[in-house]
Amino acid sequence: MGALLAVSHLCKRYHTGHGVVHAIDGISFEICHGETTALVGESGCGKSTVALSMLKLIDADGGAILFDGQEVTEAKGDQLRKLRQKLSIVFQNPYSSLNPKMRVRDIVGEPLRTCYGIKGKQLAERVTAHLGDVGMGPEHLGRYPHEFSGGQRQRIAIARALALEPRLLILDEPTAALDVSVQAQVLNLLKSLQQRLGVAYLFISHNLATVDFISNRVLVMYLGRIVESGPVDEVFSRPQHPYTRALLDSVPSTDPDERYRLRTLAGEVPSPLIRAIGCAFAPRCTRSEESCRLNVPELSDCGEEHRVACFRPLSSGRR
Repeated sequence: MGALLAVSHLCKRYHTGHGVVHAIDGISFEICHGETTALVGESGCGKSTVALSMLKLIDADGGAILFDGQEVTEAKGDQLRKLRQKLSIVFQNPYSSLNPKMRVRDIVGEPLRTCYGIKGKQLAERVTAHLGDVGMGPEHLGRYPHEFSGGQRQRIAIARALALEPRLLILDEPTAALDVSVQAQVLNLLKSLQQRLGVAYLFISHNLATVDFISNRVLVMYLGRIVESGPVDEVFSRPQHPYTRALLDSVPSTDPDERYRLRTLAGEVPSPLIRAIGCAFAPRCTRSEESCRLNVPELSDCGEEHRVACFRPLSSGRR
């Protein structure tokens, strides 16, 4: 299956009063038609910056983003507006992403009015249909966001994002602000919508359980770089990068024998103001050698569609 979106050597730097933060440091990946690719990593690793760059809500400092055959980073004006009709986003917090002064009919209908000029009865029918897609009815049209629960608000945000029938939907930690039971409802909704509409997802999260449930492929990110990628079943069952292994070891288990055996990752995340000469994970890695601190590992094949950026992957048997 061909790539719907291809990101190549993407870079983004933030200039601050204390120095330069390398939020994205030359990452490359692809998202296929109708599939879910997850982007995981600790807070501050650059996940949301990737999402904002894909929509050109912020400008990248280097690299290329090719979406459906068109270059995103150079798009402007009408070309950019047309691209954004095919590429949409659901933000993390439904309590802040919906305008509290707008009724649901206006929140979901705004993209349709703005992009297609749809009005009147046709607009009302389209809005009602999109709300139906997320399990909400016409009785919700005249209500304001504060009248809904967190899960219902996120459903409204999803309906708004899908109103223009995009081909790729970015989900930036869409369940992080929700209760666990509500998270399951939203994830099931997203899976059913994907099966019916054929939309592709970029699912950004630090919750590996949700990633395992919803994703086909996973990208593991550390300090602005992708350190491992591949099919989610392969990566989670046979992790090759020590950081991926550490993330998996930190997930609580329902198994009584494993419940109290969580292993934490030693050391602190290095300052993003200090760009590592070699592997960014080397200061926290028990397997690192001198060469790890002097050279940057590139992603290389370690299995079928499985790639890792490590000089001493876990399958090497070297400790």
